[in-house]
Parts: sequence; C-alpha cells; structure tokens
Amino acid sequence: MEKLIRELLEKLGEDPDREGLLKTPLRVKESLAFLTEGYRLDPLELIRGSVYSDRHEEMVLVKDIPVYSLCEHHLLPFFGRVHVGYIPNDRIVGISKIARMVDLFARRLQVQERLTNQIADTLMEALGPKGVAVVMQAEHLCMQMRGVQKRDTSVITSAMLGAFRKRPETRAEFMTLIK
Repeated sequence: MEKLIRELLEKLGEDPDREGLLKTPLRVKESLAFLTEGYRLDPLELIRGSVYSDRHEEMVLVKDIPVYSLCEHHLLPFFGRVHVGYIPNDRIVGISKIARMVDLFARRLQVQERLTNQIADTLMEALGPKGVAVVMQAEHLCMQMRGVQKRDTSVITSAMLGAFRKRPETRAEFMTLIK
C-alpha cells in the first residue's frame, strides 16, 4: 500500500522524497487501516458477549453518538451524530456496545443510508427486540468541499423497524426524545 500511496503522490504532481512527505505513505496506510477496521470485525460477535436477560419493557435510547466515516464514492469524510433506540423483548445489550457497533459499521467505506440500516438491522437480529429506531444526521465533505460546495448542509436518514414502524406514537416518542 505504501508503494501505491507514493505513486499517488507522484501522480498528484508531488515529490514523495520531499521532507514533509517522506513518512506520508506509511501514515496514510496506518490511517486507512484504522478507518476501515470495520471490515475485519463481526458486529454480531461484538454484541454477543453483552446481551443480558431483562424484563425491561420501555424504550432504551442512546443519543448523540458521534460518527465519522468515509464516503465510498469519493473517500472523503462524513461526520455527525446517531441516535439509536430499541424496545427490549426480554433481552438488553450493554449500552457501550451500541456506540461500538456504530463505530464498527462507520469504519467501512459507506453511504449514510446503508450505515443507518446496518445499525438497525444488526440490533434487530442480535436482540430480537419489539422495535429498533436509528436516526443519523451528518455532514458530507464530498458535498461541501467539492461538487456542489454547499457548506452547512446536512443529511438525515432513518431506519424504523418493528414497533417504531408500526406504531406512530412509538415513533413520535422516539423523535421527541432525540430533539
């Protein structure tokens, strides 16, 4: 990978032997390994060890989880906040695992729509809850610093499963709580 990055620097018109760029191929390689580590992790395995039996029947909400990912179309960052809620069905998950799962999926080349759905689908599969809701709001640098160049534009996506899709009052409660 370092060789490819060195070649990329040359194609951009840079001198990879310039003092400031000498370690850039290694740094980029290490950075990309971190930013894409989600490919090497299993989301169900991440959750499996932290699922507990519990009779809690009300909504569980983890709000304002920071998210950073790379757009698969331009390899530029997008970033924002994710809100994840679920209604248990005799099983709960350690709340830190929800934030870790967000990071796991965000550390893959992504589109925001897929990322939102992957979080919801995985929680649904792992816990079998009565419902899952995920709302993400993010800013995309591919839209802000290139292309249409519209600063301060954000994208909002949602995934509503089970009770959050079927019961308007449940969805409304979730939406009120995340404001």
